[in-house]
Amino acid sequence: MHEYPQLAFDSIKHYLETGESMEEPEELSPELKENRAGVFVSLHNKVNHSLRGCIGTFMPTQKNIANEIIQNAISAATQDNRFMPVTIDELDDLEINVDVLSEPKDCEIKDLDPKKYGVIVKTEDGRKGLLLPDLEGIEKTEQQLEIACSKAGIDNEKEEFSVMKFSVERYT
Repeated sequence: MHEYPQLAFDSIKHYLETGESMEEPEELSPELKENRAGVFVSLHNKVNHSLRGCIGTFMPTQKNIANEIIQNAISAATQDNRFMPVTIDELDDLEINVDVLSEPKDCEIKDLDPKKYGVIVKTEDGRKGLLLPDLEGIEKTEQQLEIACSKAGIDNEKEEFSVMKFSVERYT
């Protein structure tokens, strides 16, 4: 397992065993300790690949990528309101993906590609929705926008919204 998902796994395991967030490990790569970025942690069932939790930040909120992964992994396992919290017994049955996001950039709809770019939609009143790139079943920009708008409570056919795109480095 790559260092990023391993850190997510270790942080979830530590939290489920102790009820506390783990400290940043000493032996991490400089990239994890020195860089800052938004991070999404996605949990999937290893057998049928169904989503089991996904939480993230599109801009950095922690001092580095390591702490962003630690906090978002715990949240994906315990705070995603679409699912019951992950239990220690099912942890080994999960595959963990960590997406490190580039800084979002304003764009036009014509600039989107759902396989290459994630999307953030936003209204002037502050409603915001995000969808990661290269998700199974999302082939067209229209699908990507519809889902992102739905997450934000935006009627994409009747309301105006701005669009930002970002790329990700996905670690599995």
